[in-house]
Amino acid sequence: MNYSNQDLPSVTINQSVAILVDGNNIERSIHDITGDPQTMLNFDTLIPKLLDNRGLNRLVYFREGKQISSKLRERLHSRYHGSVRPCHKSADIPITIKATQLASKVDTIIIMSGDSDYYELVQHLKSEGVRVEIAALRRTTAACLIDAADHFHDIGADDWFTLANRRPPAPRVAAVQES
Repeated sequence: MNYSNQDLPSVTINQSVAILVDGNNIERSIHDITGDPQTMLNFDTLIPKLLDNRGLNRLVYFREGKQISSKLRERLHSRYHGSVRPCHKSADIPITIKATQLASKVDTIIIMSGDSDYYELVQHLKSEGVRVEIAALRRTTAACLIDAADHFHDIGADDWFTLANRRPPAPRVAAVQES
């Protein structure tokens, strides 16, 4: 039987997805490519693209250090019921723990990082029956991670924006010499 696209029966996608973000890795990759530390991920366009008609179960943004933007925290919570978790050092271990905890609760885990340290985690999650997708910048992503994943989402220039400078530089005042 031959179907045209409009004759095909509709399919309801009922998958639950968790997105785990290695904030330092993604930020560093974007900054390296753009050369601008004011460039940030645009979650409002990226998250719907990653989900592709699937349901969001959890969004957790892991970031090393205590200096985490309250605006980012509020935005992720209000738009996606997401959370931001500071990490003592790198996000590798906290993401691995969270992914292992979520493996029995979701159909798919999207890891936003290009770090090869996640290779064994991807292998483990897949052996548990979880679909694993990687979302990262292809140029800074380990080939073994792309190969191990069920799907790779290439984050590109349409997935980020650059903040405008908030304050113009202070005008330079010439020193006045007293005589």
